Amino acid sequence: MSTFEKTADLKQAMKSAMRAREKQKLGTIRLILAEIKRIEVDERIEVDDERVIVTLDKMLKQRRDSIEQFRNASREDLAIIEEQEMVVIQTFLPTPLTDDEITQLITAAIAQTGAESMKDMGKVMGILKPQMQGRADMGAISGKIKASLS
Repeated sequence: MSTFEKTADLKQAMKSAMRAREKQKLGTIRLILAEIKRIEVDERIEVDDERVIVTLDKMLKQRRDSIEQFRNASREDLAIIEEQEMVVIQTFLPTPLTDDEITQLITAAIAQTGAESMKDMGKVMGILKPQMQGRADMGAISGKIKASLS
């Protein structure tokens, strides 16, 4: 049974957080590891690094949505907790793409697929998603693609 790099990094970070008594960070790392374990049990697979990144990206999106809902409900205290969790989750994701890199990737994907209108957006997203997963907000990317195809 091989351990993938991301999972090993998470387990090591959990031990470090325990030693340093970083309660909030430890709690977030445990949430991440629990989600990975849930996927492994439910799907009877061993989660690889790519799937860990997809899972972390999904958790990040959930936190963004929660923050928005908490702020709309005037629950700043809960929004702050979610933001702190986002910071911890982001430390395990690859380096985010810059706006220039995103624009270059979108332009290249549109040229590669020959996309001309909105109906070709799925083709463009199909190429970009594996390249950008965990490195950019796919919702924002979708908006940029729409703007480019309009």
